Amino acid sequence: MNERQAKLLTAIIEEFIRSAEPVGSKHILAAGDFAVSGATIRNEMRALSDEGVIEQPHTSAGRVPTAQGYRLYVQKFMKPTSHEKAVRNKFETLREHYFRRKDQEKVYEAVALLAHMTPNVAFASVPHKHQVYYLGFHNLFRQPEFMSNPVLAMGVAEALEEHFDGVLGNLQIDDSIRYYIGEEHALPQVQSCSILVTEYSVRGEKGAIGILGPMRMDYAFNTAALDMAAGLLKEA
Repeated sequence: MNERQAKLLTAIIEEFIRSAEPVGSKHILAAGDFAVSGATIRNEMRALSDEGVIEQPHTSAGRVPTAQGYRLYVQKFMKPTSHEKAVRNKFETLREHYFRRKDQEKVYEAVALLAHMTPNVAFASVPHKHQVYYLGFHNLFRQPEFMSNPVLAMGVAEALEEHFDGVLGNLQIDDSIRYYIGEEHALPQVQSCSILVTEYSVRGEKGAIGILGPMRMDYAFNTAALDMAAGLLKEA
């Protein structure tokens, strides 16, 4: 098969893929990719038919690819098309969405684990989003300090839901565990509490994970629990 025949076979296959209609010499000439006569195109089509890579349906003057023609095309002549590029771009977009969703799932699972380990509120900021996950409010409200003072408990819940992402943004957070006790975290509603917080990184995006509880919390236990939960994200 010479170079012109290879180009003609490719043109026939790609047009048939697009239109699902037999491809004739007139269409090939109209596309403007061959600077030859119609007779030359028809002769080359006959040669391709003799090689078994295209065939002529009984009801049409055009040609369609054979299985042998498709095999030759995919093995030797197929090149990336605009459609393939569009698919690749779409895949990259969906791939990023997929990994972001997985990142968020990992963060949520780490917070859930931490909330089961400690009798306090576990939280984490989520990479890619201005969002903080909280779990364990029921843990906090069972603490004696808050059972005896429901107004204080509601103030803590309100602060977490409405202001806590801003508080985290103003705290110094790094890969060590830092402690903010009482008024050190500058949020009036939760100055009866302490915050333990550390940094984690998922695919280069940084977030914070920590524990909020009464100042009477078990700091040693919570430090160990937070270190282990953060370690799960650092390994991810």
